[in-house]
Amino acid sequence: MLEPLDDYYVNLFSTLIYNQSGIHFSKNNRSILENRLRERLKAMKIDDIRSYYEIIIKDPDEMKVLLDSVTTNLTRFFRNTGHFQTLEHYIIPNIISFKREKGINHIRVWSAGCASGEEPYSIAMVLKEHLPLSLSAEIVASDISLTSLLTAREGFYNEARIGDVPIAYLKKYFEKKPEGYKIREDLKAMIKFDYHNLKFESGLKNIDILFCRNVIIYFDEVAQKALINRFWEAMGSYSFLILGHSESLFGMKTSFEFVKTDWSCIYKKSLALKEQKL
Repeated sequence: MLEPLDDYYVNLFSTLIYNQSGIHFSKNNRSILENRLRERLKAMKIDDIRSYYEIIIKDPDEMKVLLDSVTTNLTRFFRNTGHFQTLEHYIIPNIISFKREKGINHIRVWSAGCASGEEPYSIAMVLKEHLPLSLSAEIVASDISLTSLLTAREGFYNEARIGDVPIAYLKKYFEKKPEGYKIREDLKAMIKFDYHNLKFESGLKNIDILFCRNVIIYFDEVAQKALINRFWEAMGSYSFLILGHSESLFGMKTSFEFVKTDWSCIYKKSLALKEQKL
């Protein structure tokens, strides 16, 4: 039988997880961390948290498993439709105009914190429908959860998970299977799924559209600021950042420009436009 979790070690794990990922556990959500720790102790057949701590500080693979377990991977296709309407009616037309002016024939999109893949596949469908054939698109989809990435790469979803997909898209971009639906290979080919911890540099550059929704709410102010700075460096000179509907850069010193469209609020990096005005 597991012993009660020692506060000292729970706090140590909280600090360790913060240092490794930027995820912050306050008093309000501490119970989530405690439950996940209990699950790992039970799975590894360890009776005390002290022994588990000694294991995890030496084992990076187990650290990844724990980080996977404490992340929230709630998502669905076309979640927050206003963002996808903004993508279709505002972002894509502006990106097309900019790319044509610069003579560039491709765009790069990053779905940061992609969970089980519904977000990047939703983005891919919209791009397929609304980009001209002369403009190709590459989507990088990353997450800290290896379990979620496996689901995303497989691209198979049961009936309950495709309810928000428009019928026309369902017929065009999914294959009906006995137990659900599978993403068609031509759509899947647009996306590269990869493990990435947002606490660290991604190595990505010249990103035109960056979705990072319902992620920074789990970070404290310091970690949020560091992440937004890394996003700025990863994005192209004329690009767009989409955060979750409950997230904002309000009160944060940043060079991103707030944009309110008819459908949602987003952020823009527009160094190219500033250069034209000089």
